[in-house]
Amino acid sequence: MTTTIVHLVRHGEVYNPENILYGRMPGYHLSSRGRSQAARTAKSFAGHDVAALFASPLLRTQETAEPIAEVTGLTPQLREEVIEAGNRFEGLRTKGWRSQLWNPVRWPLMVNPTQPSWGEPYQDILTRMNVAIDAARDAARGHEAIIVSHQLPIVMVQRAAVGKSLTHNPATRRCDLASVTSLVFADDELIDTVYSTPAKDI
Repeated sequence: MTTTIVHLVRHGEVYNPENILYGRMPGYHLSSRGRSQAARTAKSFAGHDVAALFASPLLRTQETAEPIAEVTGLTPQLREEVIEAGNRFEGLRTKGWRSQLWNPVRWPLMVNPTQPSWGEPYQDILTRMNVAIDAARDAARGHEAIIVSHQLPIVMVQRAAVGKSLTHNPATRRCDLASVTSLVFADDELIDTVYSTPAKDI
């Protein structure tokens, strides 16, 4: 039996003074706090046997991967499969009393929150994440791999790993900034998941 661990790392805090839903929009980089979070999480991998490093092609994930690359000595491979979820509300304020979702013109997009109707279907997100996880496991078989991704894609993997429905309340997500969700495989079988927050005090 060969044990392989694939770590899913969420990016650090993003500089977003306008507080909009940036999704896949280009140009959103880490804040100074986000860079500190990324550095702390990277440091937690010191001494680990990491043989592969994947990252989403978005700027914030590449910046989170930079200190991990320094610690591991690996060059990040950009993978489209681990990109942020598609969302038709990109560019809008979606929280608080100034939320632009109060506009009735957008209500038709909210008819089916179980899919969700406003964005990329949950099952599609999980399917593409699993492609990248399988590739990372194969690339690092018998060692460890790191994938730097985004909250919702990681949450889809978390929920599927424990047999939960992909439909969920976003307020219940357990995927903090710069957190690590570790998938432990015996050969190709997932046998355990471990969640950690190396940067929780930043």
